[in-house]
Amino acid sequence: MIVARGLTKRYGSVTAVDDLSFTVQPGVVTGFLGPNGAGKSTTMRLMLGLGHGAGRTEFDGRSYGELAHPARTVGVMLDARGVHPGRTARAHLRMIAAGAGLPADRVDQALDRVGLLDVADRRAGGFSLGMSQRLGLAGALLGNPRTLMLDEPANGLDPEGVRWLRDLLKALAAEGRTVFVSSHQLGEMAVLADALVVIGQGRLVAAESTDAFVARNSRPEVLVRPGDPGLLTDLLVRAGFQVVPHPDGSLVVATHDTDAIATIAMHAGIVLRELTVRHSSLEDAFFTATAGAAQFRGRA
Repeated sequence: MIVARGLTKRYGSVTAVDDLSFTVQPGVVTGFLGPNGAGKSTTMRLMLGLGHGAGRTEFDGRSYGELAHPARTVGVMLDARGVHPGRTARAHLRMIAAGAGLPADRVDQALDRVGLLDVADRRAGGFSLGMSQRLGLAGALLGNPRTLMLDEPANGLDPEGVRWLRDLLKALAAEGRTVFVSSHQLGEMAVLADALVVIGQGRLVAAESTDAFVARNSRPEVLVRPGDPGLLTDLLVRAGFQVVPHPDGSLVVATHDTDAIATIAMHAGIVLRELTVRHSSLEDAFFTATAGAAQFRGRA
């Protein structure tokens, strides 16, 4: 379990992380989301005691600096490109293992698990971004830790690699590990993450299950395709519903009450060709929850 309390980081007059507190439970994959500039990477560095700031983070009751064998407790991947380009993948992991007091045989085990054993003696400088991501993940797994903290681990992975990563992280969580993953890939997080920690402008927006987050930040909508759109629109508005007609004759009604719509249509003799509850996506919920928190905005 990860427990973060009061994490705060200021750069002069700018507060990058603002009194941030949350808990990450074991046994599930927890996604860490926020707009660009929200403070995700800074928060992860604060959690590990990298750089100066206020607050405290405990990993199963101890801060990272208090852990007797950090690599055996917390596996970390913050910058997959942080490898000497002239060093081979195997040599890089051997250096990490030696510094962490880990047995040398863990190196090839980790390389095999991330699919890099066949290129273990290639220099990291020639690796693609996706291969570098796999090497960074191998480093995080080297100590067989109970907790994983990964910053954008899917960057540069091809579709097969993304699916492999998803299956791996879910399997690790199913073993009872704590898996905390920062990502901007909302579509992938919708499939991967069981729970979410969402921040905006350095402040906590939400810390809850993914389903609860989407439900709480979703507008209820029903799509209706009636035989007489004009009449049904008038009847629904009179009944107090908000209705948005579309050029194709469909209606979007701000409710989840399909029974009420069906009853109104039936009493008026209106045939319904479709009556469907529209479920919001994680992307829709995310933009609703973080509205106003984006640091950089373009114009369509």
